[in-house]
Amino acid sequence: MKPYIACLLFSAIACVLGAATQSNVLFIFADDQRADTISALGNAHLRTPNLDRLVKRGLTFTRAYMQGGMQPATCVPSRAMLLSGRSLFHIDEKLTRDETWPAAFGRSGYTTFMSGKWHNTASSVPLSFQRAQSLFTGGMTNPLNAPLSSLKEGRMTPARVSKKHACEVFSEETIHFLKEKHAAPFFAYLAFDGPHDPHIVPDDYPVHYDPAKIPLPANFLTIHPFDNGEMMVRDEKLLPKPRRPGDVRGMLADYYRYISYLDMLIGRVLDTLDASPAANNTIVVFSADSGVARGSHGLIGKQNLYEHSLRVPLIIAGPGIPVGQKTDAMCYLFDVMPTLGAICGVTPPPTSEGQDLSAIVRHPGLPGRSTLFFAYRDVQRAIRDERYKLLHYPRIHRTQLFDLTADPHEIQDLSAEAQHADKLRELEGRLQEQIAQQATAPSSKEPQGSRPAHSAKPSRSTD
Repeated sequence: MKPYIACLLFSAIACVLGAATQSNVLFIFADDQRADTISALGNAHLRTPNLDRLVKRGLTFTRAYMQGGMQPATCVPSRAMLLSGRSLFHIDEKLTRDETWPAAFGRSGYTTFMSGKWHNTASSVPLSFQRAQSLFTGGMTNPLNAPLSSLKEGRMTPARVSKKHACEVFSEETIHFLKEKHAAPFFAYLAFDGPHDPHIVPDDYPVHYDPAKIPLPANFLTIHPFDNGEMMVRDEKLLPKPRRPGDVRGMLADYYRYISYLDMLIGRVLDTLDASPAANNTIVVFSADSGVARGSHGLIGKQNLYEHSLRVPLIIAGPGIPVGQKTDAMCYLFDVMPTLGAICGVTPPPTSEGQDLSAIVRHPGLPGRSTLFFAYRDVQRAIRDERYKLLHYPRIHRTQLFDLTADPHEIQDLSAEAQHADKLRELEGRLQEQIAQQATAPSSKEPQGSRPAHSAKPSRSTD
């Protein structure tokens, strides 16, 4: 055999073997689930046995964040950032302009599937996924009678009202998909619309929480100390002001019950995966589009830049991923898909900006982003480094400074203390730099994704 023929044959065999060993992906995404609502991660006041087993199986990112939003329904930009790999100021919220990561997985030979909430316009579903069953294409609804539609021959079918809880339908559709025989690797996206309010679960679900036994958040306030620019939004009207401890405890009891219900559904999905031929070759990811206040800082919703609303759970488990470990590497949600793409050998969409964290997934002690920048509409901006976080309210010229190491609940504002004046000036300067950078979007012709987060090149929060 001639050398060049042998080389071509070897390359072809390697390509086939590489395709055969590509990992599947099961991505489970919750709606408005705080990072501190998983029992295995420290919350002893609710039961999440199936998320707990995922924590034990994989790697937990303790400092993963959504970047914010330019509208009160922050799940729209959050999901757009996740699926496109683009930052807040550069996303197309309808996901019709740029190639998404699910589409890139499909381009790389994956079978792509989703079921659940799609809050980024129905017309973009076929641009991202090859198959989609039982989608809720709105923002919020009563999950016991949600209008659901599916992708058929490249078009979304007319919506029909579900006879079951929408999240149960989503999980059942995903279970059916996992039970199929797959000739190609798959990317499956299960996007719950819970535990977003209304906190409704089936009446016969047996888990209940006694409000009297649920502690108030460590940073509970009866009212926020000043107008943050978004005090009259729908979410902030869910409970009367000033906030009464009993009302907040009651809301938390319903919220925790919803989380436990979803955990039960997640368990069914994980059990199905464990019993399938794909069990040993599937990366499982759990995360959420945002946190939510639920009484913290006197707030109820997520239209703020405090930790409880920005920080999200992020667990990655699967072949080659450390078991039962944690990393404090800082990252955005829009870094997750570039990381999965790197692990699975998927070429990034040309406009993806997120960083590839796969080196951190293999070696959890490596650092992540050095700085994170956040924004909410034109009324709030924030920046954090490894220890400190600055929040700025431009309309009222007010600033807060928190030491997140000593004060993770953001209770003690240090902005007026002389010993922190240098740090205040430093972060104010870095915040202004980040704000200025948003004026110019990266060229859509230049591939933006996949620079490793541990690169020696200085890390920027939005690249």
